[in-house]
Amino acid sequence: MTTRDTMELKEDTIRAQYDAALALLTGFDHAPRLAKAVDAPQAERSPGIGTRPRFRSTTPGLVTRPTTRPGGVRLVDRIESGSDGLVSPLQASVLHALRRALAIALAMAETFAAQSALVELKKANLEGRLPEGKRTEFTDLLAAEALLTLYTLANATAFLLAPHLTATTVEVGTVDEVLTDNAPLALQGVLWELDQDIATFATDEPRLAATVAAFAEALMEKIALRAQTAPRLEAFTGASWKVEADGLTISGFKPARAAKGGQITMQFKKPHEVVGNHIAKYQSLRLAKMLMAYDFDRKLNPFAELGGFIFTFMGDGKPGTGKTTLIQMMAGLLNDYCTNAGYPFRYQNFSIDQIDSYQGKSGQNAKALIDTVLDPGVIGFGTIDDIDQVAGKRGDRQSSAGQQEVTAVFMQAFAGAGTVVRGNCTFGMFSNYPENVDDALRQRAGARFLVDGPKTREDYIDILSLLLGKNHQIPLGDHDLFAAQEIRRAVAASFEGHSKPYEDGLLRVWEKVAADIGPLDTIAKIGRYLKAIQEADDRFTGRAIKNITDAVKVRAMDFELPDEWMAEPDLFLFKPYDEKLAMIRGLMTPITVEMVIQEVNRYADSEFRYADKSDEVAIEGMVRDYRRTEEAKRRYLEGKG
Repeated sequence: MTTRDTMELKEDTIRAQYDAALALLTGFDHAPRLAKAVDAPQAERSPGIGTRPRFRSTTPGLVTRPTTRPGGVRLVDRIESGSDGLVSPLQASVLHALRRALAIALAMAETFAAQSALVELKKANLEGRLPEGKRTEFTDLLAAEALLTLYTLANATAFLLAPHLTATTVEVGTVDEVLTDNAPLALQGVLWELDQDIATFATDEPRLAATVAAFAEALMEKIALRAQTAPRLEAFTGASWKVEADGLTISGFKPARAAKGGQITMQFKKPHEVVGNHIAKYQSLRLAKMLMAYDFDRKLNPFAELGGFIFTFMGDGKPGTGKTTLIQMMAGLLNDYCTNAGYPFRYQNFSIDQIDSYQGKSGQNAKALIDTVLDPGVIGFGTIDDIDQVAGKRGDRQSSAGQQEVTAVFMQAFAGAGTVVRGNCTFGMFSNYPENVDDALRQRAGARFLVDGPKTREDYIDILSLLLGKNHQIPLGDHDLFAAQEIRRAVAASFEGHSKPYEDGLLRVWEKVAADIGPLDTIAKIGRYLKAIQEADDRFTGRAIKNITDAVKVRAMDFELPDEWMAEPDLFLFKPYDEKLAMIRGLMTPITVEMVIQEVNRYADSEFRYADKSDEVAIEGMVRDYRRTEEAKRRYLEGKG
């Protein structure tokens, strides 16, 4: 990680720019040079229903046009125009964020000019004594000042607006009016274009904040590309500045990521508070640390490159076995790790209350969850609670249109043609009745976490002691509290238990194959076992093999990243990507036959368990229907008699 000298961008310096920032927001004239003014599209409406623009024109006399004339930019009027006589809290927040960001950008430009030769060159130019040999340097420094001013404006705006954003997203496209003659002209150009985008896209308040944030992100991307070849930026890129009041760090042309996480309202759990569920707990612990290996500069996780990353998983078990506690534990670990490292963390849950009767809305809600968690600028954890209720089986007449929309969105997101696994996020699907989940969607869960709760006598003693709390004087007795929850020992025993199948249907397949070909100690023999499983259950497809091999690769990563690496980010998290990759390679273990067999049985057991439950539920349903039919016939005949 590059060492920087972090300096304070003083509050007095920023506040001194408030008047200039407010003047830019209040109004100025600008004739666009690179971009073109566009008319905002009129909203489609039913015949006979009148409408008025949510954000009115800021140019007097043009009350029916949602855009300003090319010269007049009045951002305050533009943003406040959607109010009914009183500015809303969100509109005020957007205006305050823009004024603050402009003031920070102007203060940063002033600081840059003072630390470079630009101050003296500006003074010489005004006095008409700029030497001919200095004109190129002067032009380059003016362009550099313009670039850093625009980037700082966009960076600060995105940072300050992040807490006010919702799941609503807007695509504004590229920013065209990027002028680098000097900083004042550069600011006028991008603010003119921002005014155009607000007029076009900000049809309601959530879209207002989303439009400004999307514009800031697009502007940062454009300026960062320009800055790669621009000269005389060393005074800006060689150091960093901290704005204490906002918690904003300006580090060259890199976004301030910490603004994007958001607050999480959840009662977190510690690992020892998850009793039983040894394999599920172990994999959750490891997955939380795997996510932290994500490299924000490379936008890739070394674990994803090595093939040992869990992008999607299914947690299933009976009611009350600890699925919610498992979610609380994993979210708590990620929150703590990210807080310590200064990384943004985003948790989102999708539940039954997001299924909407309005056509298309349920799919939009599901897509919003996916987009929020996939954001490559954050560490993300998405959960779908009771997925058997929120995602319907295709072809099931009892599933609503909204449930079918959700199924289609999740299938495309988890293993679609455009799915890109960067390793910055994971999705967990949880259900008490996984047999009711669409087969193709369930098979998109790359890992299976059987959440079966406490199993042993020690587990039940541990959970009783945990839930009773400390407000009692009852002696513990002859028991080593939480010793059974020692994760390594418990997990080793759990994995060994899968050396043979559990489910009766799969056990019969195992015994027949073993009798025919002997021990499964070669790839060819294991392949024959896989084919035999497919013959017994035709839902065991190539995707199942991929999920099994992914699980085996995870087992090859059968190590836990040291706690010190999470506590002291410089030891691992802040290392360059290639160095992190080498460190992980050094911890990997070879793949063994036992690993492959255990993972085949673990995955196949789950599929047979789902299939058996699904068939049993269907049979019981048919039996009930037959009984009702017979009873109806009996009552009908008695009535006729």
